[in-house]
Amino acid sequence: MKRVVITGMGAVTPIGIGVDGFWAGIREGRNGVAAITRYDTTDAKVKIAAEVKGFDPLVVMDAKEVKRMELFAQYGLAAAYEAVQQSGFLGAAVPERVGVVVGSGIGGIRFYEQETLKVYDNKPNRVSPFLVPMMIPNILAGQIAIRYNAKGICTCPVTACATGNNAIGEAFEIIRRDDCDVVIAGGAEGTLTPVTMAGFANMTALSMKNDPERASTPFDKERDGFVQGEGSGILILESAEHAEKRGAKALAEVVGYGATCDAYHITAPSADGDGAARAMKMAMNKAGIGADEISYINAHGTGTQANDLCETLAIKSALGDSAYKIPINSTKSMIGHLLGGAGAVEAIVCVKSLQEGFVHRTINYRTPDEQLDLDYVTDGARDGQRLTYAMSNSLGFGGHNASLIFKKEG
Repeated sequence: MKRVVITGMGAVTPIGIGVDGFWAGIREGRNGVAAITRYDTTDAKVKIAAEVKGFDPLVVMDAKEVKRMELFAQYGLAAAYEAVQQSGFLGAAVPERVGVVVGSGIGGIRFYEQETLKVYDNKPNRVSPFLVPMMIPNILAGQIAIRYNAKGICTCPVTACATGNNAIGEAFEIIRRDDCDVVIAGGAEGTLTPVTMAGFANMTALSMKNDPERASTPFDKERDGFVQGEGSGILILESAEHAEKRGAKALAEVVGYGATCDAYHITAPSADGDGAARAMKMAMNKAGIGADEISYINAHGTGTQANDLCETLAIKSALGDSAYKIPINSTKSMIGHLLGGAGAVEAIVCVKSLQEGFVHRTINYRTPDEQLDLDYVTDGARDGQRLTYAMSNSLGFGGHNASLIFKKEG
């Protein structure tokens, strides 16, 4: 099996565009949640979200492309551009050995909502001929492949909130078995729309507090749901051998991946956390490490009552006594839940944390929950940490569980 390293990263997030800007926001503990500006929320239950701010798609594409591309795809292409530029694999990799595994949990629903109104207004002939290619979740993977002449595997995981982790994990497996030398992997989402937000709100998945300082509160006893975010994270995975031959710098190594299903409920996680625990154990087994070697966990940490409890139980089940010694945080406390893009953005946090020995604070936390008794890094960020292995968990509607393990380079 080939060793797999990360040679490039790109990010578009609610607290910063570009990895440097995003990471600066993480280190500051910046809160990306604010009042929704995209549409009128007068009659909406939920009036806040974590919007991407200051994004200019014309930096990486022309005006014609922008008109024919949904927001999630614009975010994804921008993140891919940054990652590809940092990696520098173009010209050094055989196109047939370059793959793309980039997903989206929902895809282009914003344009779909807009065009649907034309049909119900008895104007079906006015529906855009670009509706379908703008709407389908896999179009971003296709757009990236076209732009970078990636002629290897091109696929799109759609596993709700586990999408980003599944994309990176599958890319890892593709390179390990030597089907590709390079894979562009990650996820993107741009679904802050009236219908999507109403759907999540009516199923009581979203926080109803409408207070940016108390809405996204993972592991807090008063948590009442997640805050929806948007954006994209893209990573360039490459065989260590290929990277070394071309003199590329490895940012970190991907060493473990586990994917399971609860097979329990369409939205609720298994009450005992068994599926998530099995995914973590699978990732550790693949990495060839024990629970006592995990230095840091980036939790799924959505801020819903069920998720945070079940994930805590899962971590205890998978890691035993070591669970109490490991710092665990939730990036979603700052940027909300990026759905299909969450795992990829959180993977970037893991890599940067390993590089700098920094574990960010889970912000907005105030009220301890006696059932959640692990170290959720609520008392302030921690710098100067000795980190070797970082685990990242993602758990999605439908019972999808995906866990990744990254190793510090060098």
